[in-house]
This record gives sequence, structure tokens and C-alpha cells, in this order.
Amino acid sequence: MKESVFIQNKKKFNINFSFLIKDKVFTISLLLAIVSCFVHPPKWEYVNLSVLVSLFNLMLAIKALEELRVLDKIAISIVSRCDNSRSVSAILIFLCFFSSMFVTNDVALLTFVPLTLVISRRTNTPMMETIILQTIAANIGSSFTPMGNPQNLFIYSHYGLKPMAFFITVSSFVVLGIVSLYFLIHRLHKKQLKVELAPIQVEDRKAVTIWGLVLAVSIASIFGIISYPIAFMVTLMTVFLINKKLLIQIDYLLLLTFICFFIFIGNISHTNAVQAFASASLNDSSSVYFSSILLSQLISNVPASILLAEFTTDWKPLLLGVNIGGLGTLIASMASVISYKLYVQVKPEETKKYILTFSIYNFSFLAFFIFIQYLII
Repeated sequence: MKESVFIQNKKKFNINFSFLIKDKVFTISLLLAIVSCFVHPPKWEYVNLSVLVSLFNLMLAIKALEELRVLDKIAISIVSRCDNSRSVSAILIFLCFFSSMFVTNDVALLTFVPLTLVISRRTNTPMMETIILQTIAANIGSSFTPMGNPQNLFIYSHYGLKPMAFFITVSSFVVLGIVSLYFLIHRLHKKQLKVELAPIQVEDRKAVTIWGLVLAVSIASIFGIISYPIAFMVTLMTVFLINKKLLIQIDYLLLLTFICFFIFIGNISHTNAVQAFASASLNDSSSVYFSSILLSQLISNVPASILLAEFTTDWKPLLLGVNIGGLGTLIASMASVISYKLYVQVKPEETKKYILTFSIYNFSFLAFFIFIQYLII
């Protein structure tokens, strides 16, 4: 009898930790965070609480709108206006590109990647490449405005930049980006969509309005219009009053992944080796440019910009470098991790294929922009 109980408990133990095998990015981030703690003692200040709270708020609001079938309604609206999968992909990709300029690359992907997955499911059309191009589009498009991504906002305020100087510096990168995306979209597989989808009726319009307002409050907190603790309280009050079940449906491992990366990045960026490398390497515009790109591949572009800004006054190559550096590895931009997590959550069997395809696209873009922008600067 005891042996039977022991075996049952052992099986339960294995099931509890199976997510470590399924969610490889979280597992890697956890290992990196643990190892880095032996290199440098962690500090609570490394964890960006406002980012985590904003992600939590956005995930709840978008999940609620998905439950209310708002995303289904939008998906059918898009599909009904297009007669092939390439047209649908083009709309979804350019929505990410332009919206990221105003609502940040993270928010754009949290909003439109779930929509892409809904369209993919309802039309039975593979859209992995579309999601990868959405990610690239969001990372490039967000570089055009100071509020488009965290590194831009930091550099803009840290150096006290003028709007025109900022826009002129990033404009060539953005224009080349949208042209490149246009040509790549035309290389996507073109499947005729002859799917007759019944129109979706959103029944609880009151709930849709409330969650729409919660989403607006969450976005307003990102812009600093209201404080993120107030947005957090509004979101929590809404979810407890309307639908508490949403609290167990969002991806908490995504939040834990961000925490692990924050700890890893904070520990590594404060080591003597990284500090010494930055002091010795940043001699001119070229060294700032290439160092920011390289460092972004290893510790992500946001901490790279914060770290390198301490050692240089040459903001132009730094601004270009950390934005271009958001392409490449999966962790070069934390927004890329969001897309990855959303996709493999739905299609875990395509994890390796996604990472391979993502790497091919991103490193191709990275190599192209490194060369072109180097000629410009």
C-alpha cells in the first residue's frame, strides 16, 4: 500500500515540473538568473515592476476581450475583406508596425498576435511566418517614436533630445524597414480564402465597453498619463467584479520569464567585466554602434542602452545600435519573447521550427541593417 502511494506521489511530482520541459525560454531564463546570482548578488531594483504590472494588466484585458469574442469578431471582419492569406498577413503585419509607434512594441504584439492566432485557427491557415514578421515589424516600427519602446524613451530623456533630431536619426532605419517588410510579405504563401464564416455577435456589450476602458487605462499608464498602481487597482477591481476566472487563464510563466531576465540582465550588467569592456571599447561612433548591437544580442536592447549611456555622449550610434540590436536573438528584444510565448502556447509542437525560422528572418534583417546603417553613420 505504501509503495502504491509513493508511486502516485512520484507521478504527481513529475507532472508538476513538466512545464520546465515544455517552456524552454522560461527554463533558460531561470537557469541564467540562478547562475548570474553567483556572479553578482541580485537586487530587487533590477526588476522593473511597472513593466510587469503593465503586462499583467494588458494580458487580463486582452484575455477578457478574447473571451467576449471581440477578437473573433475583428478576425472575421478582416478575413471577410480579404480573398487570400497574403492580404490578411499584410494587414496584421502593418497594424503591428504602425501601432507600435504609439502603444509600444510589447502592447502591439500582445494585441495583434492573439488576433493572428484566432484568424489562423478559424481559417485553418498556418501563420507562423506572419507572426514572426509582426514581431520584426513591431520592433522596427516602435523605433520611430520616443514612446515606441523603453530604450527610446530612456535615450530621449537621458540625453535631452529634440524631437526633430530624434526623428531624423531613426527615419532611414524605419523607411528601410517598411520597404523590406513589403517585399517579404509578397514572398509569403498566397492561399485563397474561400471560407464562409458566420458573423460573430458580441452579446455582452456592457462588459466589452468596461474591458475596453480597462485596456485604455492600461495603455494610459504606459504613457505615464496615470500611475501604474492605479491602473493595476482598476484592473483587479474589474476582474473581481466581472470575471474572476480570468485570473487563472493568463500566462504567469511569461511574467516569471521577464523577472528571470531582469535578474540575469541586472546581475551581468553590473559585473566588473562588462563595466571594463564598456569603458575600454567605446572610443568613437563605430565602437558605440557595434557595441550596442552586440550587447543587445546578449542582454537585450533596453539594459544595453542603459549600461552604455553611462560611458558615452554619442547618442546617435547608440540609438541606432540598440534599435537595430532588437533584431537577432530571441532575447535581443523582450517583445520578441512575447510573440514566441503566445505562439508556442498554442502550437507547442512547433517550438523548434519557430525558433529556427525566427532566427533566419531576424539575423538576415540584422545583417542587412548593420551594413546599411553603418554606411549612413
